[in-house]
Amino acid sequence: MRLSEALQINQQRVLPNAGNRKIHLVCGFTPLHLETFGLAHAKRRFPAENVNITSGLFGDLEGNLKRAREQPAEGAIVVVEWSDLDDRLGFRAAAGWSSSVLNDILQQVDGKIYRLTQLVSELAGEMPVALIAGTLPLPPLTHLPLVQTSSFELQLRSNLIGFLSRLAVTRGVRLVNDSTLARSSPYPGRHDVRMELHAGFPYTIAHAAAVADLALECLFPAVPKKGLISDLDETLWKGILGDVGVAGLSWCLDGHSQAHALYQQLVASLAESGVLVGIASKNDPDLVSQAFQRSDILLKATQVFPIESNWGAKSESVGRILKAWNIGADSVVFVDDSPMELAEVAERHPGVECLRFPSDDPAGIIELLNQLRARFGKSEIREEDHLRLQSLRSSAELQQSRSAEASADFLSRLNAKITLEYSEAPSDGRAFELVNKTNQFNLNGRRYSESEWQSYFRAPGAFLVTASYEDRFGPLGKIGVLAGRSEPEALLVDMWVMSCRAFSRHIEFQMLERLYKRFEAACIRFSFHPTERNGPLQEFFARFFDAGLGQDGLDLPAAAFVKCRPQLFHQVIESSHE
Repeated sequence: MRLSEALQINQQRVLPNAGNRKIHLVCGFTPLHLETFGLAHAKRRFPAENVNITSGLFGDLEGNLKRAREQPAEGAIVVVEWSDLDDRLGFRAAAGWSSSVLNDILQQVDGKIYRLTQLVSELAGEMPVALIAGTLPLPPLTHLPLVQTSSFELQLRSNLIGFLSRLAVTRGVRLVNDSTLARSSPYPGRHDVRMELHAGFPYTIAHAAAVADLALECLFPAVPKKGLISDLDETLWKGILGDVGVAGLSWCLDGHSQAHALYQQLVASLAESGVLVGIASKNDPDLVSQAFQRSDILLKATQVFPIESNWGAKSESVGRILKAWNIGADSVVFVDDSPMELAEVAERHPGVECLRFPSDDPAGIIELLNQLRARFGKSEIREEDHLRLQSLRSSAELQQSRSAEASADFLSRLNAKITLEYSEAPSDGRAFELVNKTNQFNLNGRRYSESEWQSYFRAPGAFLVTASYEDRFGPLGKIGVLAGRSEPEALLVDMWVMSCRAFSRHIEFQMLERLYKRFEAACIRFSFHPTERNGPLQEFFARFFDAGLGQDGLDLPAAAFVKCRPQLFHQVIESSHE
């Protein structure tokens, strides 16, 4: 982004009746162009909202962190440079660089890092924090030649790494990746000495733009994609399976096919993190099965479901995979080496992102791997991520079994167990994730920022209910979330979502059954709103309202619920957490 473009974006008028998003920019130098780019990137990221960025006082990083904590916001960008650890590590100080001064710097830096660790951790307890540190070069402080690293510099960098390492495992803190920053802002082009000396702003315009862009993306990451569909021949492996046979396939250095090994490694890693991986290939199913049985293959058959190997159109295979996964096309990436196949899938499924596997371009392979990691990367892997593929297979088995038996009789023999956890605190990251990514069984489609999520549960009477499920087909993990407020005149439910993996098991009926009993509620008022994608939720409510659903809000009396709910067979375990 150019500075002129950023200034133009920032001059856009205030949107009437729009939401407001406040972001702290916490640094020790004059924010200047960093604030300009930060605001422009935030406005582009949230075009339907009014965005404000607040910064602090020059030279007072610790004070700025304390003040930011006291002012509620959607998040904070914290930038720490060497001069924030000690003024003498910058270019505006003139206190000498003698050995005694350098020893004193090391002692002062230790104390400063300890205090900053505490302050950043406390800020992250109030709002998400994106942290970036040490992006600029150090001055030539020691007597050594520039080509030789000093013990002093190594100790400084060790202290900084220790600081970042401790915060990397602090809940609410996200560190901007140095390697990613280096690709968009090469090291030699970052420091503007003239601006630092004259205005207290140490960044070049290009570096300020890159830091603002990555910090905003780190603070408000895009929702990760859910599924990767891959071709096989000349993509997952080198060779045409039908021509060279199973033994003739390769993915190794000796076979000049290391690119395919790298791709397999990444896809296997994505599968391990909970990404759904499917195969769409024009191939013989028996040969494909044999290929996945090779001992040296890096992506195992157990990590893939389903495998569509046939001679039909790729778009038809992709369609069946989407149906098996029960997710939207816009949550899926399709990788193939053939531009024709990519175009055919893109035309039939315009929401699917289609990426070409560049088997003839080693540099292009690395770019593809980076693209895939960017599309699917997530800040945290939860138990439910590991259970996702197993639960899909279980769901397929369940549907096959259910089709041969009467519904109620079948459900009675599932040995189903639901665990309901009640809480008044918003510390459940899985619950927050489910509310923000579930579309089909979703009460109103509303998404929450982390600060809005935390603020909701500070209200009197607010409560959170999460549901975990398992049956004889295996565990699904935490698949349901319900949140509301207990008020004197009514029990209000503002959020209710359930994973599509849990459909057809009557879990939704059991959640409400227990809610009525726990709160002794004669009626529950739902903040219902129909959306284009919450059809399953609308179908659920429709059974209780013969006159049809309104556009906003539903009152469901306990008597009406009991009259229309089916027979329930779950074993239910309930627990409470403060």
